Amino acid sequence: MAQEADTGDEVSRFLPPEGVEYRGIETRLLDGDLVQFLVELGPSANHVHVERYAECAAAQYALIRGYGFARHVRTTVDQKETGWQGDAVYTISPSLPRGLKTIDAEVVAGNCAENGIPMV
Repeated sequence: MAQEADTGDEVSRFLPPEGVEYRGIETRLLDGDLVQFLVELGPSANHVHVERYAECAAAQYALIRGYGFARHVRTTVDQKETGWQGDAVYTISPSLPRGLKTIDAEVVAGNCAENGIPMV
């Protein structure tokens, strides 16, 4: 079962369970700094895995484009017989954007790599 690790820091690490199958990420640039991430996971995942997978993709994408931050706009999650699908939208930016759901791309990408969550 997935769990949040208590690291004593403000940023918690996500520890995915053994057997979660990350099936792929499709990235679509919607407009300027607005990016959509379509992710697919196997049936042993849950909605939290879908959200974290998309967040990892957004963090890595921001870094690839030379940006340091992203802001979560929305994520929809759908469970199918064959697994899980997510549709997430983020804005990417060189400086910390306004809003509550912002991520530091470097920190998040590092946590994703540590926890074996694939990225773009």
